[in-house]
Amino acid sequence: MTLLTVVLLSAAVLLLAYRIYGKALTRLLRLDRDARTPAVVLRDDVDYVPIEPKFLMSQHFSAIAAAGPIVGPILAGVMFGWLPALLWILIGSIFIGGVHDMTSLVASIRHKARSIADVVREHMSKRSYLLFLLFIWIALIYIIVAFTDLVADSFVGTQDLGGGRSTTGGAVATASLLYLALPVIMGLLLKYTKLPLGLATVIFLPLIAISVWLGPIFPLDINTLFHLTEATSQRWWGVALLAYCFIASIVPMWLLLQPRGHLGGYFLVVVLLGGIVGVLIGAATGRFQADYPAFTGWTAPNGASLFPMLFITIACGACSGFHSIIASGTTSKQLHRETDAKPVGYGAMLLEAMVAVLSLTCVMVLAKGSPVLEGNKVDVIYAYSLSRFLNVLYVPTAFAYTFVALALTTFVYDTLDVCTRLGRYILQELIGVQDRSGRVISTAITVGVPLIFLLWQPVGAGGKIESAWKTFWPLFGASNQLLAALALLGVTVWLWRTYRAKWIWFATGLPTVVMYVMSSWALIAFIRKGFTSAFSITQDTTGEVHPFASHFLSSLPRSPVPWAALVLLTLALLVLAEAVRVFTIPPGGPTTEGLPVTAEAV
Repeated sequence: MTLLTVVLLSAAVLLLAYRIYGKALTRLLRLDRDARTPAVVLRDDVDYVPIEPKFLMSQHFSAIAAAGPIVGPILAGVMFGWLPALLWILIGSIFIGGVHDMTSLVASIRHKARSIADVVREHMSKRSYLLFLLFIWIALIYIIVAFTDLVADSFVGTQDLGGGRSTTGGAVATASLLYLALPVIMGLLLKYTKLPLGLATVIFLPLIAISVWLGPIFPLDINTLFHLTEATSQRWWGVALLAYCFIASIVPMWLLLQPRGHLGGYFLVVVLLGGIVGVLIGAATGRFQADYPAFTGWTAPNGASLFPMLFITIACGACSGFHSIIASGTTSKQLHRETDAKPVGYGAMLLEAMVAVLSLTCVMVLAKGSPVLEGNKVDVIYAYSLSRFLNVLYVPTAFAYTFVALALTTFVYDTLDVCTRLGRYILQELIGVQDRSGRVISTAITVGVPLIFLLWQPVGAGGKIESAWKTFWPLFGASNQLLAALALLGVTVWLWRTYRAKWIWFATGLPTVVMYVMSSWALIAFIRKGFTSAFSITQDTTGEVHPFASHFLSSLPRSPVPWAALVLLTLALLVLAEAVRVFTIPPGGPTTEGLPVTAEAV
């Protein structure tokens, strides 16, 4: 199968799924174009603001499509080959991820735009609600750890671009810091002058390109400046990024998040469209081919098995529990009509799947054994391959590499901003402190825990220090997929209590089972691997058996991964037990809770 066939066929399948399965979901959920959504009924032009779907979809897509659909497909493609990754992206996004996003959005608007956790509280129990919130907060912590270290990793080292050309992580760091400064300036101008948003966009978008151009000229290479090793430099960059997360979580949204999201949205669209056009032209002219093997085996070189690791390595792009938080947190408060849930919820997920396919092509164009694959550095693979795609459009290679690397960090900034702020909200809810001190304390804890993990250096095979994001990515994937399972479980409980229809078990019930099984399977594997030595019986060189108690305590895992996996699995099982209790309650007929709010009923 050629590269051109893969891209075009994937686009056709996703478009067909949107037209057919998206329409079926609209009918099953009884979406009513005339029903009044919370954005209309509760409109205050602050939190509740009805927005037309073409604008809301762009905003929603920017929030959900972070670095996940880039990192996961590249990792899985290298591990197992591009074909299993492609199949999971397409099947998962159509029948699981898209359903998860759309039903989470609809569940929220049917409950006054409250969060998916509130839906769980209303239809299950307060205990389920607290367990759900705690699970979300822990999952957010690992998202922050993985993505912070991923960006820090892109700020160090040197990459050979071929032909005697090279670029450094310091160039990406300079471009990234300049990029973060621009939205602050833009926000101040918009707030305190009469500068129109359109004119500000025209002014500041070219400045992003100038930032990229300045990066290689003035690289911020702290390795050289402070005589540090790459590992130490990466840790210090991680500290700096967490400081950014702390500030971004507590400053007014107009000062940083809103202008950065506005500029970032345009920036990312340019990168994605350029990459897709480049790969299509390059594939059509024979410049790019699918050189990487379609299938490399059921077990990856690192010992990971395709089942279940494929399904938790590719989270965003196929299915992501993080999307339910966005859909029920901000998007539901802006949905103008119920029928807009199809393009915004289902359509945005399928569009993200296309981003994942593009990311997968970055692996497909590389031959197995390529030096670019050495170390399995996702930022290098993505930036190197996508810069080749842009080079087809006559964009200079070195500029394109820095440009794409900055795009990746921009994706991550979106995630870090949202995750830190959500983590602060959840922790404030759990501890019951809503004032200014509560904001500061909750934010400090939300970034402080990831700081501990980033300063902890995991040691891999041969005693080599590994990046924290590589260690925590499988745990992030498993927790993210289990969060999707919990959201689907809550939606299934709501739908069953509302409609009592058999289609519920196929539309949301089966995806719930799939996500629960795969994510729990992965977590059990992490727990088993971490605790195996603690339950083994060992002998010393004289043949004497060690006392079990002393051996057990000395053999407990020092890595936080198996401990966190144990906590997450326990929380998920407790929520599942609550759901089973609800399902076993004798049916009393459908309820009116969660049905559309008609104009006549208001």
